[in-house]
Amino acid sequence: MAARIEAAPRPPAETYGANRAGNFMSTAYQLAYQPVARTEVAFAGFWRRLLAFMIDYIFLFGVELALAAAVYVFVPTTVSAVQGGSLRAIEEVGPVMSAIAWAYYGIFESSPARGTLGKMALGLYVGDIHGDPITFRRAVWRNWLKVLSWVTLGTGFVLAGFTPRKQGLHDLLGGTLVLRKVHYFVTAPEAPTEPGEHWDGTRWVASVPPLERT
Repeated sequence: MAARIEAAPRPPAETYGANRAGNFMSTAYQLAYQPVARTEVAFAGFWRRLLAFMIDYIFLFGVELALAAAVYVFVPTTVSAVQGGSLRAIEEVGPVMSAIAWAYYGIFESSPARGTLGKMALGLYVGDIHGDPITFRRAVWRNWLKVLSWVTLGTGFVLAGFTPRKQGLHDLLGGTLVLRKVHYFVTAPEAPTEPGEHWDGTRWVASVPPLERT
């Protein structure tokens, strides 16, 4: 006698429909909550700027040492007393390094990179009060104004930790800002539709961009 094969019981229509609806809702939820890449511009604070300065200082100090070593090696010590020998030549490295430092900051901060090596390492860059690139003339002027920050025993630099736009004295007088880009991902029900919106953890909230033109 042939064995009788019985078909597996079919789930009730209500259960089948509920499963399909559940799968659809799960897929829709996953699509709606896909991470959204966001990039915002923020003002660079005092400690980031200080670290960038230290990186630049180490770099320029290394250049100065290399230049002094080259002068000491290639300038004879037996030259006339009027010239002073290699030690006198090494003393001349200081003014040369000052010129190199001015050119270093002026060229890099007005270049497409918009920042020195130290700033680039930390994702910082220099802009005008609207966040736009600055010219070479303004970059040089900004760095000349740093003399005032040094004359005030560093108070001009410390202002970057207290002013609303994190500007030092040379930034306030030169009309410049030091900015940084913040990259992050947001999981939200919908992507932003207008610039300046941010996710507060529960919903998209409109906010005023930090570099709003006036």
